[in-house]
Amino acid sequence: MSPEHPVRTTVDGRELTVSNLEKVLYPSTGFTKGQVIDYYARVAEVMLAHVKDRPLTMKRYPNGVDHKFFFEKHVPDHAPAWVHHKAVPSTSKGEPVDYPVVCDRPTLVWAANLAAIEFHVPLWHVGRRRVLPAPPDHMVFDLDPGEGTSIVECCHVAKVVAEILDEGRSGCWPKTSGSKGLQLYVPLTGRPTWEKVRDRAHGIAVQLEQDHPDLVVSNMRKSLRAGKVLIDWSQNHPAKTTVAAYSLRGTDEPTVSTPISWDEIDTCATTGDPADLRFTSDLVLERIEALGDLFAPV
Repeated sequence: MSPEHPVRTTVDGRELTVSNLEKVLYPSTGFTKGQVIDYYARVAEVMLAHVKDRPLTMKRYPNGVDHKFFFEKHVPDHAPAWVHHKAVPSTSKGEPVDYPVVCDRPTLVWAANLAAIEFHVPLWHVGRRRVLPAPPDHMVFDLDPGEGTSIVECCHVAKVVAEILDEGRSGCWPKTSGSKGLQLYVPLTGRPTWEKVRDRAHGIAVQLEQDHPDLVVSNMRKSLRAGKVLIDWSQNHPAKTTVAAYSLRGTDEPTVSTPISWDEIDTCATTGDPADLRFTSDLVLERIEALGDLFAPV
């Protein structure tokens, strides 16, 4: 049967339909929709731990990364009955949003078949809580390089963030954004509130801006970011999402938001080569085979 036609398949006992497997979603490399689906099926073993039970926002590229994309939060009407979903109250006082919730490999494959190249999840999970959004599981620092900087400068900022944290490097876990920047995750214990976590992240960002004014900015205004790295503390909000670990990105190549080690951050900061921390899907699968899930402690 032609790959352009819908094909019924079974993934871990779940039946679903995939289609247009030969459709090129990354024109510069020829990476196809079938390869996107195959990547998510293969990476599911480690990725699921980082998206499971978290309301999913899909960034869909139906005609490839060089065409328009859209974000989808509501679970589509045509979703299989076995796709989990959860109604979450709207922060704008509108109707609740019925999000899909990834719980297994078949759901990852189903979403990938929708040309959902990117998977974005919040810093909280559904669990058995009756009141949503739930308290945060992590504090995150999203390091976004301004014009004239790259992931190299983000590595320098990551190092000073770790120095000021009580948890230090041993309690702070880095990953690439898969695009230009880095993200640092700090797992939380006890009963943190969003307000306390957000205030703490903001305070750290402001302190580092004062200590390293030529390198760090905490203000979101783009006019202030040239030659500096924004520490985006505002991500610590129940309505915000961050690209999930192991998610593909809608860049020219099928790059991935990849967990990395502090040794790799030190190396990139020393060499000054952004390519040190640029990982495509095939390299990520090789890393998992060799290193396991570097984000497992998160």
